[in-house]
Amino acid sequence: MEDKKAIVVGISGCSSSGKTTLARLLRDIFSNTFILHEDDFYKPEEQLPVKDGLVDWDCAEAISVPDMEAALRHIHQTGTFPTFIASKEDQNTIGACPVPDSAISAQKARVASWLGPGQPGRAVLASGVNICLLDGFLLYTPAVAPVMAGLDIKLFLLVSRSKATRRREARDGYVTLEGFWKDPPGYVDHIVWPNYAESHAWLFEEGDVEGRLRKDVLRENGIQAQVGSGLDVDMSTTLEWAVGVIMGELERLVLGKGES
Repeated sequence: MEDKKAIVVGISGCSSSGKTTLARLLRDIFSNTFILHEDDFYKPEEQLPVKDGLVDWDCAEAISVPDMEAALRHIHQTGTFPTFIASKEDQNTIGACPVPDSAISAQKARVASWLGPGQPGRAVLASGVNICLLDGFLLYTPAVAPVMAGLDIKLFLLVSRSKATRRREARDGYVTLEGFWKDPPGYVDHIVWPNYAESHAWLFEEGDVEGRLRKDVLRENGIQAQVGSGLDVDMSTTLEWAVGVIMGELERLVLGKGES
């Protein structure tokens, strides 16, 4: 591994696929971990594109990619949260946690065991490397290739159109640089889902984002997903999967395990 002070874990998927919920759970399970949100890199609202008469917050043009690149460089070089970012994302509500306390405790115990004496996690911890969880709706697409290249571990969450729509429409709204944003009627159908489908079609067979993932494309780009598990996997199962992937990838990246 290069001389990085932090490992950046990308957590991406459609809006309302559970990214922020998963990031917050992982932050509480792994030590020396902090969250960076793609939403903190939005351009000012007056600079955002308009689509079908609606302000489009859900496209690559709405995000300052150079600022995200700068933040990732800072994190890799220092292992710390970029002080030049005034994060607003944690002010947004995401509803009650869907994972029972017992399942969270089980994953905490799993990581604690991995960190025990003689275990690989102990060596990872001793390296002094921190973990940054980058939560974003648009991390794996050619439009943000420089950002994707800066991610060390890439997790991709799947969701059906119906569940994404239901969860998005249930949200109160979003804290923004200018104040507060509430989705206007039809926003998911006209903006959110079409943009997600267009940006992520390359990861799926025949471009169907509710269909089967292309394993060859995932492998070539180092993207990890719950292949074969279907859409709308419950968050307890997703959490268990994510913890396992991160532990294995940390061993590979920090300790060189599994490398030829």
